[in-house]
Formats: sequence, structure tokens, C-alpha cells
Amino acid sequence: MPTVLVIDVGSSSIRAILFDSDLQYTILSQRAHQFTTDKDGTAVADAEHLRTHVEECLDTASSHQFDAVGMTTFAGNLVGVNDDRQAVTAIYTYADTRNAPDVAALREHLDVSTIHQRTGCIIHTAYHPARFHWLQRTNPELMAQVTQWIDFGTYCYMKWFGEVRASYSVSSWSGMLNRESLTWDEFWLNELEIPHEKLPLLADFDEAMTGLRQPYADRWRDVPFFLPVGDGAAANIGAGAYQRDKLALTVGTTAALRRVTDEKLPAVPDGLWSYRVDKTHHLVGGATSEGGNVYEWATNTLKLPDDAENQLQQRETDSHGLTFIPLLAGERSPGYNPYASGVLIGLHRGSTPLDILQAGLEGLAIRLSIIARALINQDVTIIAGGNAITSSPALAQMIASAFDYPLRIPDVAETTARGVATLVQSALEGKPWSAYPEVSGTIVEPQAQAVRKLDAARQRQLDLYQLMVEIWKKNASDTF
Repeated sequence: MPTVLVIDVGSSSIRAILFDSDLQYTILSQRAHQFTTDKDGTAVADAEHLRTHVEECLDTASSHQFDAVGMTTFAGNLVGVNDDRQAVTAIYTYADTRNAPDVAALREHLDVSTIHQRTGCIIHTAYHPARFHWLQRTNPELMAQVTQWIDFGTYCYMKWFGEVRASYSVSSWSGMLNRESLTWDEFWLNELEIPHEKLPLLADFDEAMTGLRQPYADRWRDVPFFLPVGDGAAANIGAGAYQRDKLALTVGTTAALRRVTDEKLPAVPDGLWSYRVDKTHHLVGGATSEGGNVYEWATNTLKLPDDAENQLQQRETDSHGLTFIPLLAGERSPGYNPYASGVLIGLHRGSTPLDILQAGLEGLAIRLSIIARALINQDVTIIAGGNAITSSPALAQMIASAFDYPLRIPDVAETTARGVATLVQSALEGKPWSAYPEVSGTIVEPQAQAVRKLDAARQRQLDLYQLMVEIWKKNASDTF
């Protein structure tokens, strides 16, 4: 059975992880990175800096034996290259919200519902249509310099192999892929005046590339490089959540709840999205821009006690008197409000940093439970992973109670990279995903009293959200 090297390009680190034939893994190399952010909504990365990190990880791994390379990347990113195939823009990430006014402008005159069903994506700051609209409005000179618009994984492969080919999986996160025909959506190309040749050729992830260019041919092993896949799709496969009665919950820097289906063209529920795993499997779910970044924000901003996690596990649910909508990086599912931001009410002189942390994490759990209610239509198993949830038993318990559903926490880490390794091994061997080792895990059960209290807290959060809609819009109009 083949061994696979997986390059995992996440929102905060890049890792080279080697998987053997039994999907046991070794982390060979790791490089930390972070997005450049600003209060105006900027959330970008430098393409050359990030590519250098990726190549350093491959250099470290090249002395090991493996039969193929797979890659997963944080999805929803965009970079423009010129005639010389050099990046002339930053990598615009899913978290960049400077195009919020363009979301509003597009929504005003387009059929949002029809576009949602055709592309699987709502018009929102995380997707390319509003990004292109913003660039055309604010920086047409830069737009004119770009020969092709591609994702970061495709940018790397372009440098290494000289070809520009993007997977259906990564491309489906753009908001510009027709999910039925698996072609770039003609409506958006016409609406945004983006010629076909400015977007990459499309292919399934298993159309592997070979024939590295120099100097890479001298640096790395001559094996097939499978096309990058979206991190969410890979996480479901790695967690074993690829049947309709299994859902994968991932809480890393951000969070998502997803299910895989082989239906020909599943309907997309309101507030959710539909992406692709490959040409025959859809990924349906919802994602939030909040996740472990809520804990990170609290750690960086508040004077938390050293034993905050232990104290959280001992505290009574919703005992702080606060209502916290933790939209610190804007909103994706379910409301997709382009102007939304974090809101905290109920503060008083007795409020403590731990109160605010608890309210923020419970608010996160409630936000995810709203997605769960839109996605779950049958009895399911929820497999929950991601660093934020595995490192915080308190958060795992909050989510189980907010969902009123047990969570299975896998005993193995690196489920996203494991999913890529599974996909690649399956493609090489012609075996179904079910042929590979299952993931076991521990169960976190909902607590009845916490379920009742979080139900009440959910309603408070929903009421507060409705009150904030006009305020967010007015604040945005004052800013722009």
C-alpha cells in the first residue's frame, strides 16, 4: 500500500506530514505563519512568503520515502499573477471583509437565491464575486496587471510544474463554480467581465501532476502530485464522515459543520453552502469565521487566570449574565451579514475576564448549533475535531449541550491531512474510502441542565442579532 506525503496549508501553519500505508503519521516539518490583518477588514497573506514556507517543508521531507504527494489548503483564497506568472497581488483570504459594500451592491440587483443554488454559495465577502467587484471598483489598475486569478495551491503547482490547473474541490469554494456542470459559472463571468482565460483549467483532484521543473526536480522526489483539495472536504474524509448519517464538526481557528453526499445535485438549505469533495461527491454545510480565534482573542485581550480551562469546566452554564455574539471576524453561516461584528451586552462592575471568555465560547457553541439545526434532518453521528475542540474539554461540552447531541472526539489528530492521504491512497489503489482504517473516539454527552440554559441563551442571542442588523448597517454606511 502506498505512503503519502501531505502538505497541509492551514490558516496559521504549514506542515509536511507523512502517512504510511495504515494511515499512521509523522510530522516531518512545520512552519508557522499568520495573515496580515487590519481594522479596515484586511486579511491577506504574501504569496511568495507562504510558498517559501511550503517549499522548505518539502525540502525537509524529500529525504523520506513516499509514493505520492497530496495537498490541502485553507479554502476561499485568491491571488493574481501576471504574464511572467509572478504574484502581483496579495493572497486575499476568506476572512478579508473590505468588499462588504460590494456584497450589498450585488445583492441589490441580482437573484441571490438562484445564484445560491447554482453555485452553492451565497453572495458574501468570503467569495470571489464580491472580491472581484471590489477590486474593479477600488483598484482597476491592479486588475489590469493580472493575467490569471488562481488559488494559492494552484499557484504553487504552477511554479513547480508550469501548468495552471485547479481542482473542482478548491474551486468550489470560490463562489464561481457551477456545481452541476463543474465549469466556471457563465453568469458570473459575464456579470464581472472576467474572461475564461483569466481563470484556471478545472480538473478532479486525482488528475495528478508529474514532471517537476528545475530547480525542483533536483530538490524533490519524482512522484505524482495530486491536486490540492479544500481543507473542509479533507477533514470530513479524514474523520470518517463521508456517509449521509455522519457529520464532521471542525473547530480550529474558524469552525464548520459538514456532511458528504453523493446525490446528483443536493438542494442547498438557507444559510448553508455546497462545495465539492470531487466530481461525484458534494459537501454541504455551514462555516463560521469564529472558532478558536474567540479563545485566542480572549487570551490576548483579557487578563485570564492561568487555570482558565479548569475553571471553565467547573462553572455553571450561562451564569455570567452576558450575551456575546462572537462575530469578531465577521459573519458567514447562517446570516452572511457583510456588516456584522462582535457584540457583548450585560457587562457590569462584577464582570470578570472568565465571564467574558465563557460567554464568548458559549456564544460560539450557540452559533454552531444554529447551523446544526439547519443541517441535521435525520439521526446522525457528529464527529468533532480541530485543535480548539480537542484542547478545550470545556468547549466540547458546551457544543454538545448546545447541539443537544453527543459528540465523538476522534482518538487521532490531523484528520484534515489524514483525509488527503485517504483520498490519494484511494485514487492510487482504486479502493473505496471505506476500505481504510476507521476512526475511533471518545463520546461527550450533552448535559440536560446545560441544554435548557443554552436554549434560553440561544434565543437571547437571536433576539440581539435582530436588534443589531440595522445598527451594523448604519455603522458600515458611516464608515464607507
